[in-house]
Amino acid sequence: MRRKSHKAPERLYAVRVDAVAAEGKCIVRTEDGVIFVDNPTGGPGVAPGDVVDLRITNKKKQYREAVAEHVHERSTVRTDPFCEHFGTCGGCKWQHIQYDVQLQFKHQQVVDHLTRIGKIALPAIRPILAATPTQYYRNKLEFTCAEGRWMTSSEIGAGREAGAGLIDPRAVGFHVPGRFDKVLPIRHCYLQPDPSNDIRLSVADYAFRTGMSMYNLKVHTGYLRTLIIRTAFPDQVMVTVQVAQDDQEQLTGLMTHLQTSFPQITSLNYIINTKKNDSYQDQDVINWSGKPYIEEQMDAGDGHTLVFRVGPKSFYQTNAQQAHNLYKIARDWAALTGNERVYDLYTGTGTIALFVARQAQHVVGVEYVEASVADARVNAQVNGITNTTFVAGDMRDILTDGFFDQHGRPEVVITDPPRAGMDEAVTRQLLKASPERIVYVSCNTATQARDLGILDELYSVADVQPVDMFPHTHHVENVVVLKKRL
Repeated sequence: MRRKSHKAPERLYAVRVDAVAAEGKCIVRTEDGVIFVDNPTGGPGVAPGDVVDLRITNKKKQYREAVAEHVHERSTVRTDPFCEHFGTCGGCKWQHIQYDVQLQFKHQQVVDHLTRIGKIALPAIRPILAATPTQYYRNKLEFTCAEGRWMTSSEIGAGREAGAGLIDPRAVGFHVPGRFDKVLPIRHCYLQPDPSNDIRLSVADYAFRTGMSMYNLKVHTGYLRTLIIRTAFPDQVMVTVQVAQDDQEQLTGLMTHLQTSFPQITSLNYIINTKKNDSYQDQDVINWSGKPYIEEQMDAGDGHTLVFRVGPKSFYQTNAQQAHNLYKIARDWAALTGNERVYDLYTGTGTIALFVARQAQHVVGVEYVEASVADARVNAQVNGITNTTFVAGDMRDILTDGFFDQHGRPEVVITDPPRAGMDEAVTRQLLKASPERIVYVSCNTATQARDLGILDELYSVADVQPVDMFPHTHHVENVVVLKKRL
């Protein structure tokens, strides 16, 4: 039998980090090629300008991958992380980088993707639209309740392992990156406003006091699975608890605890999910108390305020304030006069479609998820908007000549696809429909650039506006308006 090699990993000492790359990694350029540096769990975090020691973790033909083991010299773009969980929790990975510098990196990411992948002519790209606020900006968080608490190296080194009974193995928090079975207990999260932290800590405390078991993701035993908290302005709170068995005694105790401890909860719900995974879109949601939804409000201009009903399974932009700015850009660039037929592709719960409806003749929203289409129709009814049609189905199958004949060919298309971008068949159908203008909203500028390269057959990019929806992360939203060439 051939023995495995135990060759020591390659290390580089005192090298300077050059820049930020895709997916939040950093770049080190050497005579032997490019190295992509990741921020591992428990690592020091890396920023451009740092001088670091690297351990090579993977070698490819075109590049190497590494993690930083020590920082010799701190970059001038660094700042002190504000969260005690930085470096272990997988969220807010850029909080050690000054916010104005984060924006520069995100803007450059948009430029790089559109030029290198799209390879199309571009106007000057507008400065990125900064987010305000940069903390407590999310209206939804989902926490995992699991028997699989992540322990720090100091805890393990001290021999205080869960099996010794000195540390409770249960935790309510976020998954540690790369570990489906390990959950970091969160003391304070800076992503969602009050009372999110208090509710999470109270659920954890109740489970510990009563001996309630939490789900074991390896052997699929235990009771409490997930805790989903949604908030909406003003003073609306939705809590949805997911459990693994239909145990009414335990469920009644937990629901009553939440109801009495937090009278500000306006929608309290639960899900009984006996599957081996935590996905719940295919599960029934039971309303325990309050309304089965909360309502987001958005100023649509001209004295109109839109109201969007958001249920436990509804999709709604998690940064509502910045989403409002995003939608205004999309509507302004659609340049509607009231005579246009608009297609809103990947419409979700119809937020963009309803936001532009008063400026259009008619809006057709298309969405794959049937439940989202049902929400969109309800939201249209709630807002008294009658010039919208929402259709459920796969975009590749729906956008046919027959669909255009039935609903009319669009003068304007607004598209906001998922991270995978638009399927090429959808992009080709847009070329065939040839609207005068396309507004492309994207959460992944790499796939957006790919799609723009195809649309370049008929369209020119007229304007580009990056938008920061998620401060302290590498994610960036981008809006592009395309005009048909004469």
